[in-house]
Amino acid sequence: MAVTKIRKISSWILIVVAAISVALFGLFYFGGVGAPLGEFKNPIYTGHVLIWSYILLGICAVSMLLFGLFQFGSKFKSSPKSALTSLAVFVVFAILLVIAYSVGSGEKLVGLNADSQTYNIPFWLKITDMWLYAMYILLGLAIVAMIWGSIKKILSK
Repeated sequence: MAVTKIRKISSWILIVVAAISVALFGLFYFGGVGAPLGEFKNPIYTGHVLIWSYILLGICAVSMLLFGLFQFGSKFKSSPKSALTSLAVFVVFAILLVIAYSVGSGEKLVGLNADSQTYNIPFWLKITDMWLYAMYILLGLAIVAMIWGSIKKILSK
């Protein structure tokens, strides 16, 4: 019974997240364009899409950390050696963030309004790139995991 309840809750959460994402991206692409910033178009709902993306990335990162901690705690009681291997999740995620930060560009952006100049410094630009690259890598890994799971299921029959 618990599995059915968990499945229902996760299905509803997936539907809600997908609906919000589709609505935001629809607004972004079809919601119109504000005053142009120099030679660039200025979609009205860009900020909303970015905030939603950061919220999803934050939920993903926090979930990964919490589940990794719970797995470590439960495995540490029965098998301390295998519990240490579960810490690899934290180490790999930290390495991913460090690499993404070092790859990020600190070059100032052109065509921004005066309000945005506060954040147009190398630190914030590299932090933004770090989270964007981390999001791309985690999305790619999720897709690879789905494909691998499907292939593994087909081959095990």
